[in-house]
Amino acid sequence: MKGKSFAAAFLCSWIVNIVAYNTIFKKVKPLKDTADAAQATAEVKQAELAVVIEKVRQINEKVDGLKRQLQEAEDAKRRVEEEAQSLQDQLDLANRLVNGLADENARWANNVIQYKEERVTMIGDALVSAAFVSYIGPFSAAFRGQLWREAWLPDIAERQLPCTTGIDPLTVLANDADQAVWKTEGLPADRVSLENAAVVVSCNRYPLIIDPQLQGQKWIKGREGSEMVTIQLSQRAWLKKVEMAVSNGNVLMIEAIGQDIDAILDPLLSRQFVRKGKTFTVRLGSEDVEMSPAFKLYLQTKLINPHYKPETAAQCTIINFIVTESGLEDQLLAMVVKVEKPDLEQTKEELVNKQNEFQITLAGLESALLQNLSDANPATILQNKDLIESLEVTKKTSMEIQAQ
Repeated sequence: MKGKSFAAAFLCSWIVNIVAYNTIFKKVKPLKDTADAAQATAEVKQAELAVVIEKVRQINEKVDGLKRQLQEAEDAKRRVEEEAQSLQDQLDLANRLVNGLADENARWANNVIQYKEERVTMIGDALVSAAFVSYIGPFSAAFRGQLWREAWLPDIAERQLPCTTGIDPLTVLANDADQAVWKTEGLPADRVSLENAAVVVSCNRYPLIIDPQLQGQKWIKGREGSEMVTIQLSQRAWLKKVEMAVSNGNVLMIEAIGQDIDAILDPLLSRQFVRKGKTFTVRLGSEDVEMSPAFKLYLQTKLINPHYKPETAAQCTIINFIVTESGLEDQLLAMVVKVEKPDLEQTKEELVNKQNEFQITLAGLESALLQNLSDANPATILQNKDLIESLEVTKKTSMEIQAQ
């Protein structure tokens, strides 16, 4: 047709295409109608689904609200249970605290009464004790007792100074626990030795001990430990050792001194310390030596009856550690028993050591208890389980010690 007529060719092409379109349309039209129906059905179902989803959302919101209410109710229940348990625990701890402090109440009540009295009598007690430390050291046991019992106490009473009736300076300077510690350090248990130890511990001046039997030296070594430096003025380079001990803060014992002490030590003994900045220095020989606050000095002589110059007595606290007759009797008795009945002497030593340990333990427990109580917050004391358990341990240990 294209060779005959160009227009007719296009017309034939159009007819062919129409026939092809008609053929295809007859196949597609049912499918399209089916798709439209399915789309319409889908839109209806989608609308229905949206309604259902909305209902589900509302239901979920209600469920979530109910869950929140349930959780809040459970939290409130748990808080109430925890508070009830806490109150019950506090009640139990309060009962334990009251039971634990019941035995202490009587002792503390007596202590309060005693402390109120001591607030008044403190002046005379301190006066006697200070005089005891300052002046009593060089004398024998008999003269010591005569001096403070028959001279000082009547004089204080005559001057109407408040003082505890029958005051014993030793009890003011050291309690039973202090004395027990000294005994465990090797101090003899006689009265004079305890008085000497109280003076050594309490004096501000450097102690000079008259110690021919070396009992005082033995106790000081037991007290200060093996790190104590011991020298004699007769050995070489002793001054250099003194300088090192002063600057390093060591414990120094100058033993076996005679009646005359080297004048080089006078600035040290008389405490002629010079402040330089934040430190103190002392002149030893031709040099200024920096003074350590931890430095301690003990002087010891083996002379039985030395005669020191007044300057020495003013610089040092002279303490007579000569063994008394009663002390020698006790030592001799111990030696005899050790030979004749060694098991009995060993039992005695064990009992004495245990008794000393008990006194030290009791004093430590009482101090720790008071410290814990003073540090505790009153508002939370019933929640401080460690404090109450510590109190119960203290009470139990104290009862065991008392029984033993």
